[in-house]
Amino acid sequence: TAPGVALPPASMQSSHTTDVLIVGSGVAGLSLALRLADTAKVIVLAKADLTQGSSLYAQGGVAAVLNDTDSFGAHIQDTLQAGGGLCHPDTVEYTVQRGPAAIRWLIDQGVGFTRELGTDGRPHYHLTREGGHSHRRVIHTADATGKAMETTLAGRVRAHPNITLLENHIAVDLITRRKLGRDGDNRVLGLYALNKPSGHVEVFSARFVMLATGGASKVYLYTSNPDTSTGDGVAMAWRAGCRVANMEFIQFHPTCLYHPLARTLLITEAVRGEGGRLLLPDGKPFMQAHDPRGELASRDVVARAIDFEMKRRGLDCVYLDISHKPADFVRAHFPTIYARLKEYGIDMTRQKIPVVPAAHYTCGGIMTDLHARTDLPGLYAAGECAFTGLHGANRLASNSLLECLVFAEAAADDIRAQLAQAPAAATDLPLWDESRVSDADELVVVSHNWDELRRFMWDYVGIVRTNKRLERAQHRVKLLREEIREYYSNFRINSDLIELRNLALVAELIIRSAQERHESRGLHYSRDYPQLAGEARDTVLTPEHSAGA
Repeated sequence: TAPGVALPPASMQSSHTTDVLIVGSGVAGLSLALRLADTAKVIVLAKADLTQGSSLYAQGGVAAVLNDTDSFGAHIQDTLQAGGGLCHPDTVEYTVQRGPAAIRWLIDQGVGFTRELGTDGRPHYHLTREGGHSHRRVIHTADATGKAMETTLAGRVRAHPNITLLENHIAVDLITRRKLGRDGDNRVLGLYALNKPSGHVEVFSARFVMLATGGASKVYLYTSNPDTSTGDGVAMAWRAGCRVANMEFIQFHPTCLYHPLARTLLITEAVRGEGGRLLLPDGKPFMQAHDPRGELASRDVVARAIDFEMKRRGLDCVYLDISHKPADFVRAHFPTIYARLKEYGIDMTRQKIPVVPAAHYTCGGIMTDLHARTDLPGLYAAGECAFTGLHGANRLASNSLLECLVFAEAAADDIRAQLAQAPAAATDLPLWDESRVSDADELVVVSHNWDELRRFMWDYVGIVRTNKRLERAQHRVKLLREEIREYYSNFRINSDLIELRNLALVAELIIRSAQERHESRGLHYSRDYPQLAGEARDTVLTPEHSAGA
């Protein structure tokens, strides 16, 4: 049996076999499922229900070249500029050129993007502009694009006979030939997942596994992300021997609502794109003093500017103001944000919105190629958990959903081409062994460690970093991981422990990556190394036992 965490009765243990197992139910995971379902049996694991997940929360939209005034070259150039010299040009070109087809696929699935009457009197899709973009190229559904995409794709997934959707199943670890000590080339064989309602770990056997688990921003105290963003895919892939890259580049969204009752309400980039201004408490604008692009500067510049002004002046927040625009315009363009802010007593048509930066997007992740393949044969990764080379040192706004769509299609094409000759799913994977563990007597240990981790990551590995802060964080995370390892070995697992274990590992990878970058570039800003290095290089970390070994 698998080492882990008295074996439940056989009737309570479940084994599942499928062609393709997808971990994650956001846009990347659901897109892959729909693209493969006509030729393969697919299981999709969602760690919660489908009302949670970062894709659902995406407000802005999808960046793609969709009119004659724009061009692939312009979108490529904007992406490269935002990426601070670290984008992989081949990945950027590959992704941008496949953008229009990805949008057409979404429209074919039934996603209803916002339209407006054009100068010719006919309805056209409305395109907005966000920070770092030289053209209006962000197609959207009002200010709730992610929700429209997610609910549309989820409806089609639920209706497809070849797709099994299992909600409230959190992946624990990947199963590989090497982990089981089996002869032959290493390959992913499936994974273990905790069925949260039953409390039992189930085994899933698959010919191919896709990690589409999202990012890791819950490693920070303040984040725009939902509770599901705990770095599960990155942590599982690392433990299975896959390399990760550029984990130091954490995008802090400049404008999250500052309010004691609101934890994760992001105020979309498009508010600034449509004329919103950032102001000090006395009403004075400040962005022009930091960048000639003002409010339309890239996110890292805006987040650092806000952080600078808050620390310099001892402010709790700054303000985002679009009240100078007509009220009907604001309500029409931002109906969801308008309604949510009203719940907190803020009328954005008349009042300034208090905002602070918050951890928003993980630019690094599991290394993949242009087919979404990782180092481990049979294992793919797409979306925020993957490192494709698209984002470089900073993600251009609204390129994230585009990446999900493009690399889900790339993975689907690659898997489809291999289905005929790929090994059959293993039928003899060991069941999970809980024979040497007991129920935890003090769950407060988990909650305390969770809180401690997020606080020291915010204090020491945040928007501005120093060598001393990183050393402190490294020391703390080492002690924390030792505590978690002992707890994981002796007690029956639950979802909080699984997520804490993953977050602590990802925190260590972020710290190690930040320590290796002796420069300031993009989202990584170090007071000890304020200048750019002469050569732009990715930070690649390799596990001691790599997947290909």
